[in-house]
Amino acid sequence: MSQSVNWPLPSRRPRRLRRTEAIRGMVRETRLTPDRLVLPQFIVAGDGVSEPIDAMQGRSRLSVDLTIAECERAMEFGVSAFALFPAIDPSLKTSDAREALNPENLLCASVRAIKRALPEACVITDIALDPYSSMGHDGLISDSGVVLNDETCAVLARMAVLHAEAGADIVAPSDMMDGRVAAIRTALDGAGYTGAAILSYTAKYASAFYGPFREALDSAPVDAPNVPKDKKTYQMDPANSREASIEAMLDQAEGADMLMVKPGLPYLDIIARLRGATDLPIAAYHVSGEYAMVKAAAQRGWLDERQCMSEALTAIARAGADVILTYAALDFAQWWRESLR
Repeated sequence: MSQSVNWPLPSRRPRRLRRTEAIRGMVRETRLTPDRLVLPQFIVAGDGVSEPIDAMQGRSRLSVDLTIAECERAMEFGVSAFALFPAIDPSLKTSDAREALNPENLLCASVRAIKRALPEACVITDIALDPYSSMGHDGLISDSGVVLNDETCAVLARMAVLHAEAGADIVAPSDMMDGRVAAIRTALDGAGYTGAAILSYTAKYASAFYGPFREALDSAPVDAPNVPKDKKTYQMDPANSREASIEAMLDQAEGADMLMVKPGLPYLDIIARLRGATDLPIAAYHVSGEYAMVKAAAQRGWLDERQCMSEALTAIARAGADVILTYAALDFAQWWRESLR
């Protein structure tokens, strides 16, 4: 039914390009595919071990044999990169995080096993001390309760070499110590691992969205005398954006191959800022809290999980992320495959 109007009709009608799915698909600006996703994996010791993570529905801590099986399944759907995080036995955690430098530790053994079983997989390892520290911090702590920067960098550099020796394709320092990218690059090159890439957590914010992750690894700061209660002296202030550009330029100059923004959705402006500031690939971490919120709301029937999770990941890509770490990587890859049928 036509209606008469008494105002000028628009000559430009953007809705013309939204009229059908075929037209919408033809002009779609952002296309997210499974090969741009990285699936984080929490690894525990043993065989056949699967420990569901209460705060992260659908995700579990897995022994390396089950991790390999899940990685193989993910690769069948087009996800070929995996970020490994070890859940260390508490008895191995010390104030100096010495287990991080054990070449036979859980992480190094897992890298070797995964690369043997799946040589085409891209293995990314976390470079930080919190999984190994009895203090729950990413760096060494002085007797007076200060997170030590340069001393931590020296340990991280040795740690990165061990991971490269084990077969890691990419090492990812997530600690936010100043100068650690230069220390790691120098150590890797000096040990002959010039092909090992560095994915630097360039703009890692002191975010409240990490809670489920810290539950998964038992890596929250401990409540003890002379132990900082949080990580705000080294992770970035959520109120800051210009500081991210400073961090990015430093990491690029020090030899980073890729730059990471963490978290993802609350920091789309930071992703866009760094995308415009550098030609390096930009990664973003769709973190545990972001994932858990969608899963919990979907379980209550408040949101459509598939649509909301896909929208969230697309938004991160639209902001400028070339690579997205997400616990929904396998889910998205399966949905994407179904959409092609």
